[in-house]
Amino acid sequence: MSHVGGTRTKQHGAVLLGLAGGMLVVAGGLLGGYYIVGTRSVASAATPAATPGAAEPAVAPVVTPPARSLNEVLARQVELKTAGGSTKLTWAELGVEIDPEEQKRASGDVGALAKTGSLPLRIDRDKAVKALLAIKTRTDRAPVNAYLDLEARLVQADSAGQGLDVWGSLPRIAAAARQNAPALELATITIPATVTKAGLGIEDISHVLGHYTTKFSVSDKDRNFNLKLAASKLNGVVLKPDTELSFNGTVGERSQRMGYKVAHVITAGEMVDGLAGGTCQISTTLFGAAFFAGIDIVKTINHSRPSAYTPLGFDATVVWPDVDLKLKNPYDFPVVIRYVVTNGEAKVEILGKERPWTKVVFERKVLEESPFSTEERLDEEMPLDQTSIDQEGFPGFKLERFRRFYKGKKLVRSNKWVVNYKPVTEYIRRGTNPDPNAKMPEIKPSHGPKPPKSEEFKMEQ
Repeated sequence: MSHVGGTRTKQHGAVLLGLAGGMLVVAGGLLGGYYIVGTRSVASAATPAATPGAAEPAVAPVVTPPARSLNEVLARQVELKTAGGSTKLTWAELGVEIDPEEQKRASGDVGALAKTGSLPLRIDRDKAVKALLAIKTRTDRAPVNAYLDLEARLVQADSAGQGLDVWGSLPRIAAAARQNAPALELATITIPATVTKAGLGIEDISHVLGHYTTKFSVSDKDRNFNLKLAASKLNGVVLKPDTELSFNGTVGERSQRMGYKVAHVITAGEMVDGLAGGTCQISTTLFGAAFFAGIDIVKTINHSRPSAYTPLGFDATVVWPDVDLKLKNPYDFPVVIRYVVTNGEAKVEILGKERPWTKVVFERKVLEESPFSTEERLDEEMPLDQTSIDQEGFPGFKLERFRRFYKGKKLVRSNKWVVNYKPVTEYIRRGTNPDPNAKMPEIKPSHGPKPPKSEEFKMEQ
């Protein structure tokens, strides 16, 4: 029985195996057919069937801008706008040229490329810089420094200048050239003023706080030169509030090295020729203006003998480097000195805001007078017993000097100084030459001071 059963089992397995094999064959066929059909479908979709009689699709040609058209662009003028005005140059004159490599890659005509800023152009920097420097020379606007117009009594403000920025303009030229632009604004830089209004240290010079004028002979050229040279050091000097001015410190050394010449000076009470003669007239005139302006007189020394160009008691001598005139601004606003020497006059004005005083008065009172002595000098060339006066004598004086400040009619302040002048010796020249043909020397007219007509004297401003 066992033998029969084994045979049936084997037969049953063979049938199942054969059935499975057949199914694999069918499946393989179906897969192969699907693959073929699918491939054909994809191929059909990717390559549509050609329509009989249809034209081939058009391919756009590459259009390179010709050199002739680009050269026409380079020959066109462009308006160049600067801070100092406009000028016109061609692109070629500005150093613009064709870029051969970029020209090969460019596509489109000149107009189309210009619209997109794509013209194949470049800059020759050396040529462009040279052209821009030439424009800069013509069009730069220099800054204007602030200054004091002392004659008009105005403070003129500063203004900045404008200059062409050469290197900053190069990329602007390149971009505008590639667009073939008709106009171009070049880059500019601001040039600040060296002296600003704030740097002047004063804002208002519209009022004359005090002034004073002395006269001199225009015939003494060397003395006149010294007057103008010393005055030039003081003209325009600003004196800030609570600040002191030294005449010697401001005017400086009066030496031949500094340009001063020999002229009349007072030495040991006698008028002689000396270096920088005339400087004391500059200090005296400044003293007078400061006196009436209400400026503090910190230090002053009168001459050893009175001066002919100012009233007795109203002078201030200076000698480099020790004898000085010192002034101090007592106001809460700055003042400035205006000094003019011309046409036989030395004139000083102290300018600033309006002074708080209605009037300032100079008063002088003589306390003592002492006689002068006489000395004789013998001259072997002058005719026998003929005389001439080398120097006129002048009495000595002790006096009081007052400065009085008024508001309206009310005296609100007063200064007082005691001033001494030594007697001026009179020198008489007597001839000792017995020759009857001896001649008298030329006698120069005397311009010495005059004795005061009264014990009291007054001036006011």
